[in-house]
Amino acid sequence: DVPKATEPRGDSDGSRRGSLCDRHCAAINNVQGDLGDMGCHLHRPRVPPGRSAMGWAGRGAPLGGPYTPCHPPVSPAATSPPSCCQQHSDEVCESCVVKTTLTAENAVEANKLSNNYKFGFKKWKSHVTARPWEDRSEIVKELYSDLNVIRGSGGSTVTCGNVLYLLLFGWWLSLLYVLVAAMMFITVVGAPYGWLCWDLAGYFLWPFGKVIQKVEVPKSRQVLGACDTGVGESSALLGGPVPRRWRPRCWVDARYWQCASTVVWLCLGYPALVLAHGLVCVTAWLLVVLIPVAKLSARTVARVLLLPPERVVVRRLRMTEVPLEGEVILCCYRAVNPYYYKYAVDGINVFAVNLLPLVLVTLVLGYVDSHNRLTSSPVKFTLALLSIMPLSYYIGMAIASISAQSNFAVGAVVNATFGSITELTFYITALIKGSREGNRCYAEIVKSALTGTLVGCVLFVPGLCMVIGGIRHQEQRFNSRSAGVSSALLFLSVGGVFAPTLFSKVYGKLVCGECHNVTQNPLGHYLCHNCHFDLMENNGTLYYSHVQPLVYTVSLLLPAAYLIGLFFTLKTHSHIYDIHISDCHMPGHHHSAVVHWSRWRALVILLLSTLCMSACADLATEHISPILTNSTISQYFIGVTVLAMVPELPEIVNGIQFALQNNLSLSIEIGNCIAVQVCMLQIPILVLFTIFYPTNFTLVFSDLHVYASMFSVVLMNYIFMDGKCDYFQGTVLVMVYFILLAVYFFAPSPSGC
Repeated sequence: DVPKATEPRGDSDGSRRGSLCDRHCAAINNVQGDLGDMGCHLHRPRVPPGRSAMGWAGRGAPLGGPYTPCHPPVSPAATSPPSCCQQHSDEVCESCVVKTTLTAENAVEANKLSNNYKFGFKKWKSHVTARPWEDRSEIVKELYSDLNVIRGSGGSTVTCGNVLYLLLFGWWLSLLYVLVAAMMFITVVGAPYGWLCWDLAGYFLWPFGKVIQKVEVPKSRQVLGACDTGVGESSALLGGPVPRRWRPRCWVDARYWQCASTVVWLCLGYPALVLAHGLVCVTAWLLVVLIPVAKLSARTVARVLLLPPERVVVRRLRMTEVPLEGEVILCCYRAVNPYYYKYAVDGINVFAVNLLPLVLVTLVLGYVDSHNRLTSSPVKFTLALLSIMPLSYYIGMAIASISAQSNFAVGAVVNATFGSITELTFYITALIKGSREGNRCYAEIVKSALTGTLVGCVLFVPGLCMVIGGIRHQEQRFNSRSAGVSSALLFLSVGGVFAPTLFSKVYGKLVCGECHNVTQNPLGHYLCHNCHFDLMENNGTLYYSHVQPLVYTVSLLLPAAYLIGLFFTLKTHSHIYDIHISDCHMPGHHHSAVVHWSRWRALVILLLSTLCMSACADLATEHISPILTNSTISQYFIGVTVLAMVPELPEIVNGIQFALQNNLSLSIEIGNCIAVQVCMLQIPILVLFTIFYPTNFTLVFSDLHVYASMFSVVLMNYIFMDGKCDYFQGTVLVMVYFILLAVYFFAPSPSGC
């Protein structure tokens, strides 16, 4: 991630523009001296200290602007400051004023960065192509390196993480090796492997600062035969003392696998150790920070335990000792590395990889154990809900990959089609189940989830990003112009969505289920319960003649307004984003794009993830009934928290990562775009669905939903007016969100539940 840049938007003083040009030309020449492959034609703005390009991108050059590859080096005479300013003074100054340049490794990444700033496109932080190895930091390089690198010197190996390894795995793994060694000694013929296990018992008790090497056995020590249990010689001419494991030995080439000791080892000792290391490997991998231990176990099973025992040497390293003889198989210094949260497998984050088996377990338990003999309904509901998180990640990754490798039209269609597929799948399955059972509670849960998504994306997502980003950056700025477009659409969408509700409040008849006279006076005050506005009076004349046509009208106008917003931000006024993409690198570091997922692979993963998402949503709605009926928590609270925010967790993680890089513009746009899509796309689609498949869903919300949504949008617009924020303003948004959650928690259950 490269530094960002900006300059004041306008400047009427000619002398100030001239000095700006001079500074800019000098900066170009300084950059040319370092890179050697940038000419005066590549206008890069001056970089303010403490900024990053991604964080300042909201105030840079045109959205989806030209992708500028690096050009050949230019001679020094052609790039001197006077000639640069004389030839390009006006153009350079204009570039300084309005453009920000972001650096991408290749055209595919440049397209992805450009899509991040397009309204209506999914914002994706992770790379869709393999990053050049030399561009990675030393911390990341260490994550992907094999455990076979010996350091010249290092600190103490007694750390909290290493002690944790000893308590979790080391002691019992060492004990198991001692038992296997004893068993090999009992067989007599397996004694060489007994000595090997004895040495490995000490190694795995505390492997840190030790090394396992593969050495070449001298030809004078190899016996040309199947096996030989004789005692080897020891002399200075033959290389010194003979290790005890070499005394009973086998030929180390092809006949090694025919030795009796090898057969005994593969039948008795090796399987038990494979199971133990497999358990360690799986456990350590799931804990993520212990992935070095998983690599240690996997490499032991695949390499060390399959080598002839006379070719394996375990030794302790001194601070200044570096073994030069033999191949280093294992050398580990730390059991815990907290940076493994960045680890990716084929472009997929390690957490998404670890949660993928959960999807398979959920589907098997859900459809095989239909009578709840193995697990209960709450457990299945929880598993189905957790399975939505990795599936949401795979869907987002697939959409970003397809969009980055396709033209604008294909990317727009894919984002519009699958951008809200996670939420719509759950909502539609819930409405279908409620219609079949005649239970209105499912429709109320869907309304609560819609409101929870809107409130959470307006308050919680940007607020949390401000707080976390504000810890690293004292003050963060964002593009208030682009945020203003999203805010205007939010006002429009909230007003349109709740227009039928306000209409029903004005013209509907208030009906109460039970009323009591508080003062015992016929003219006194009455206390009424379960009051609501009846829209079905006189055979539903008010609803069918007035409210329903209004709902259909709003459902047509909101998508139309969304399309107008797309046309405004992507076509006629794309300059409000001011983003320019470049792929400049150090000389000799140019790389072609190596995508993690091709378009066809991404399409297959997208379709499979959508199918699994539908199945998990079906299981979640199937097993939510006991929770709704037996839980003491309000159904409002369940809808606005669990059902609304769990599918948005990948988006929240993306927003936090952008905020940490001082790119708050994208963090805010993530929440705003989701909120706008809820009102302008998801709700009209649900209304359209009810036309073809009648359900209990009506676009009439409770008062609590109306007040919470409107107050959230107003507060968000007030916070975002000045285009800058800090952690205090983010804390305000988060606290207001938790206050609203408390209101929902103590609110009575909706009518019909």
